[in-house]
Amino acid sequence: MPSASALTFEPPAVLRQLLARADVGFDGARPWDMRVRNSRLYRRLLTQWSLGAGEAYVEGDWDCDRLDMLFERLLRAELDRTAPAIARLQLLAESLRQRLFNRQSVARAHQVGERHYDVGNDVFEAMLDSRMIYSCAYWAQAQDLEQAQAHKLDMICRKLELQPGETLLDIGCGWGGLARFAAERFGVTVTGVTISHEQLALARERCAGLPVTLLLQDYRSLTGRFDKIVSVGMFEHVGLKNYGVYFDTARRLLAPEGLFLLHSIGVDRRAPHTDPWIERYIFPNGKLPSPGELSDALEGRFIIEDWHNFGPDYDRTLMCWAERFEAAWPRLAARYDEAFRRMFRYYLLSCAGFFRSRQGQLWQLVLSLPQRRGTYRSVRPGAPV
Repeated sequence: MPSASALTFEPPAVLRQLLARADVGFDGARPWDMRVRNSRLYRRLLTQWSLGAGEAYVEGDWDCDRLDMLFERLLRAELDRTAPAIARLQLLAESLRQRLFNRQSVARAHQVGERHYDVGNDVFEAMLDSRMIYSCAYWAQAQDLEQAQAHKLDMICRKLELQPGETLLDIGCGWGGLARFAAERFGVTVTGVTISHEQLALARERCAGLPVTLLLQDYRSLTGRFDKIVSVGMFEHVGLKNYGVYFDTARRLLAPEGLFLLHSIGVDRRAPHTDPWIERYIFPNGKLPSPGELSDALEGRFIIEDWHNFGPDYDRTLMCWAERFEAAWPRLAARYDEAFRRMFRYYLLSCAGFFRSRQGQLWQLVLSLPQRRGTYRSVRPGAPV
């Protein structure tokens, strides 16, 4: 371990060697190199690794011209799974917490709504498309974000085989974009639930006059029976200990001949913990499923009719969001400080690198009950809406 005085002047050898594995350097001229503004960064990396890097960036201890390119390199080299010895103790403690405690219990479910989704509708209105769809767009034949999100919504509705007069449950309805789209274009009656007060208020405003009922409610307390169920970008908040309860709830609510579409971020392999910085500052209590964890939870509960992966589309989606966020900053700056700007930039661009590295996946699964009759035909559209 380098002495405290060494940490003051130059990067410790262990950090230089680790970053060299990803072809990343300190104070280099390449757009993905880290430019050090305060030498305390080195100590934070040695002791906290990912968490220290994120906090140090938000506080201005380092900069990088292309955070997305930096994170693509770090993750392709699997440096997120390699940490200095001191930092490994913290990662081990985090892994144990996730294994021992249900961090997505009913009592804690509201935390992500309060910390992230309630941050301010103005941020999300500026960053997202006009429907405020806060999930991966579908870019097969789209020219811009607006079109890509419309294509994604249309694909979801067609995968669900929505028919006029059917009932649709939207678990994690966000700002109501999918609920409104399905009600207007496919003639269905929608019930949506969210745990965010800010989302609910705007979603109700946007869906006024349509056969759409929106509730502030945890999914575990839902009752009734629905022809179709959809959940987009919500499963990431369910937590491994609750996968059984989640799918049992969906099975209880779904009509025997119905379909359930699950849209979720995933990871390429089982991960013992969530990224500590994302967990603390963006999505508290989050957990991304691996293919094995997801299939284990589905076995005996649902038939997997279709499993569609378009993870690279999330890279492009996040880069669009980041560009729109930066363009809107002059009008957002009156309400949010520079630390918030750096936090959101770090979040969006590090996630773009995550998907570009291929560690991050984006899945749409179409699920049915074992008693459903007939053959399901997969949908892979790209036609304009």
